[in-house]
Amino acid sequence: MNDREDVLILAIESSCDETAAAVVKNGREVLSNVISSQIDLHTLYGGVVPEIASRKHIEKINQVIEEALSQAGVTLEEITAIGVTYGPGLVGALLVGVAEAKAIAYAAGKPLVGVHHIEGHVSANFIEHPDLEPPFVCLIVSGGHTHLVIVKDYGEFEIIGRTRDDAAGEAFDKVARAVGLGYPGGPKVDKTAKEGNKHAVEFPRAKVEGAPYDFSFSGLKSAVLNYINHAKMTGQEIHVPDLVASFQNAVVDALVSRTVAAAKEYGYDKVAIAGGVASNSALRAEMKKACRKAHLSFYHPSPIFCTDNAAMIGVAAYYEYQKGARAGWDLNAVPNLKLGER
Repeated sequence: MNDREDVLILAIESSCDETAAAVVKNGREVLSNVISSQIDLHTLYGGVVPEIASRKHIEKINQVIEEALSQAGVTLEEITAIGVTYGPGLVGALLVGVAEAKAIAYAAGKPLVGVHHIEGHVSANFIEHPDLEPPFVCLIVSGGHTHLVIVKDYGEFEIIGRTRDDAAGEAFDKVARAVGLGYPGGPKVDKTAKEGNKHAVEFPRAKVEGAPYDFSFSGLKSAVLNYINHAKMTGQEIHVPDLVASFQNAVVDALVSRTVAAAKEYGYDKVAIAGGVASNSALRAEMKKACRKAHLSFYHPSPIFCTDNAAMIGVAAYYEYQKGARAGWDLNAVPNLKLGER
């Protein structure tokens, strides 16, 4: 690539309940990152309502893109390519972003690059860590995904562990709902757990037979619900901070122990975390401690780059673009897109 030729990606992300657009320069420099969150809207319903999410994306997407270009100080003409999340996610929500990206790319005569949402989360680590390059081990934890992967190269992954049932974020949401903390569960559990004793209740850590790096959180979730029911039936008072701190500790323990063990077994000295749950303060603290003890370098994005955002999509799109990946006008939303699929 010619040094003088900056690659500017306009990125669009609409896979769930954030309408986001960003401009990313040369894969590492974020010139703008605009996020319109719908969290207050969905809190009324205790979770994301797909139909409402899709309608909100349609309302917001044009202004979010205009704002991203304006904050970056660039025009559409100066953009090199358009990157967009096309899966996985809510089909209606994804379709809004994909249709918008196709329309802009077609009208402006720009190449279109389809981005895997999870690849975007992993790529968030490249924004603030100029020294981080593949290969490394990455733990991806969000509301819908819990994966342990080896990032072999940009956009190239080997999955070595995955959840067999609930994703970590899903378990956080369900436990938060059960103890009356409400939605969104992750941040509320994180905050409340700070006031509790994480060893108050020893909850089980499930191991998956024959798959040392796989996760299972449904048994843990059931154990928490059983604990609550038993306390209610016997008239015992539940100390919510202790309960959620103990639950969170069990999740974090499972995530950290497997990640560090995998890095050691596979011989990698760099570990990263990504996804919405990667902003959990207990997970970050414990992973940092475990990595230091095992002499591993630990990387994590700032919380703003852990939640769904378009900057991470722009980074992933840049590396896909550099590899020659181009999407046709038939690019479609793929709600169940697997990691490593095209």
